[in-house]
Amino acid sequence: MKKAQKPYFIENISTNIYSIEELCFYLCHNLYLVDESIRNEELLRWLEEELGLGKLAVKLQSHLRRNEALEEFLYPILKEINYLSYEEMRSLNGQLDKMEEEPLVIHRKKRGDCLVENGMYVNAIQTYREALKAEEPRPGFYAGIYHNLGCAYSYLFQKEEALECFEKAYGISHTLSALRTFLIAFYHCKGKEAYESKLKELEVDITTRQKIQEEIDRIKEQSAKIEVEEKEIDSVLERLTVEYHRSTSA
Repeated sequence: MKKAQKPYFIENISTNIYSIEELCFYLCHNLYLVDESIRNEELLRWLEEELGLGKLAVKLQSHLRRNEALEEFLYPILKEINYLSYEEMRSLNGQLDKMEEEPLVIHRKKRGDCLVENGMYVNAIQTYREALKAEEPRPGFYAGIYHNLGCAYSYLFQKEEALECFEKAYGISHTLSALRTFLIAFYHCKGKEAYESKLKELEVDITTRQKIQEEIDRIKEQSAKIEVEEKEIDSVLERLTVEYHRSTSA
């Protein structure tokens, strides 16, 4: 397949793409980021001028004029090179149907998650903040948003903001995984003495204290340098995020 001399810049993830294969990959793996930043006239011109896909550009032009559903934009692009197998296309259809039925707050939360996965933490924070303005769709859902918002702040080394979010996540969910994340972040942000006081205040049991301390000790043993410790904190929080979502299905 032809490669473009001039790339198309995808603003959402600050990335250049050079081929229709790369475009298909982006669309399939970032459904929640397919918005006006890529569904626009500029993309159509790029497809025609850089990749020689004039017929495809015409099909998409019709879609833009009528402001059709997302699948009407995706399918012509994916079918241009038969990017997906029959089973993969069925799976995509299911994802699109599910997205169509989702409340706006869930859509925004998942968009924020997608931005975090692509390292776009500032944009993710803005998206999570927008989601928090909506009404809660089910008990505890906001806990997941606050948790992920805290992770986004931690990746930007904004410790106080991250801690505040983890505390809110725990205050809503009261789960063990949320407590562990909050206390690890608390230790990292406030220091040992304040951490010990917080353990007493929350009446944390011995078993949980030991598990959290093991996490903290492992981090400290790996490096005495703050920079490395912060990176390690991030990896711990990322792992705890996975555990958190397994326990809450958020």
